[in-house]
Amino acid sequence: MHAHMMHVQAAPVGAATPPPCRDNHLGDTMARDFLFVLGSSRADGNTEMLAHKAAEQLPAGVGQRWISLAEHPLPDFEDLRHDSDHVRPEGDAAALLLDATLAATDLVIASPLYWYSVSAHVKRYLDHWSGWLRTPGLDFKRRMAGRTLWGVTALAHEEEEVADPLVTTLNHSAAYLGMRFGGVLLGNGSKPGDVLNDTAALARAKTFFAQEPPLARYPYETAA
Repeated sequence: MHAHMMHVQAAPVGAATPPPCRDNHLGDTMARDFLFVLGSSRADGNTEMLAHKAAEQLPAGVGQRWISLAEHPLPDFEDLRHDSDHVRPEGDAAALLLDATLAATDLVIASPLYWYSVSAHVKRYLDHWSGWLRTPGLDFKRRMAGRTLWGVTALAHEEEEVADPLVTTLNHSAAYLGMRFGGVLLGNGSKPGDVLNDTAALARAKTFFAQEPPLARYPYETAA
């Protein structure tokens, strides 16, 4: 099973405590909790392997929680914007993911490159953000602001620019919520285990989470 956690100190359900100040980086290990959202339809694939290589570099005191979307499938998202309010989920995969998302200071989307973007599991997870944004009393957008979104993906192409649509999806999602964006750790692989032969990706994994990520910006903001 891929829903497990280490060193996790979850906030009380419904708590509105803002995330720690982002001036604190990995040197302040008491302030960090990473949620790894695994979006592959296959367990122990290249993307997950690469994510674990990066996570191995986190200090011992940094919380890690891993949730597989394949093992905790979300229902198709229903858009209720013009009909009724969304209700906070309880006792299901949506509730698990909502609470875990809000408890994390750092959210890592680990998705293989499927048709040049995120997997269907991840897209459905992001769609549910739309409902959480419109759930009365949840204050999802304000509570996510200032936290950090990261990405990890494996792709079969050697030309990494084909992953640009995936990178754009994550960057823009972070920008909308006022989050920081640490970029996407890319690795090359097709059959399971291939990414472990990508020495450049493994080298990048060693320092991937050590960077201080900037606030995410839309292209028209950075060009201004």
